[in-house]
Amino acid sequence: MAWDEWEQLKAEAQERTANMQLNQASSQGESGGGGQGDLAVDQQDLAAIGDSAFKLFEDLGRYGRDAWSSSQTAAKNLTTQEFELGSGLDVVQKKWEKQLQSLVDACAHISNHMEFTKKTHQGDEYYIASRVSSIATLGKGFDEESKP
Repeated sequence: MAWDEWEQLKAEAQERTANMQLNQASSQGESGGGGQGDLAVDQQDLAAIGDSAFKLFEDLGRYGRDAWSSSQTAAKNLTTQEFELGSGLDVVQKKWEKQLQSLVDACAHISNHMEFTKKTHQGDEYYIASRVSSIATLGKGFDEESKP
């Protein structure tokens, strides 16, 4: 390999790595987030998510099993009449029940987590505000003491 070829390969490698970005948010001039990150949420967002999850939890619990009784009756009647469809309907109903329970549990988990997150962040906000205000008060005391 000639020296010129080596220098050219080094320059190309350096050019490629100059455009590479690892483990950091893009800088302000680049697309994607303005350097402040991509995630922003406030208490209203958390409350809306938690409320929606709770409403879905209630509705699924209230209406998700409406067809259970008639489906089981139909499955039993079809099986009694020796239709294979009866056992198939029974399997579908059992799978529906399992999936419904998973979804109800997930909605409850989301709703509870949003409430927990909201309360936790409110506590954090109070703690930070009290610390900052006490620092400001302390600073004012030093300013007053330094006056002649």
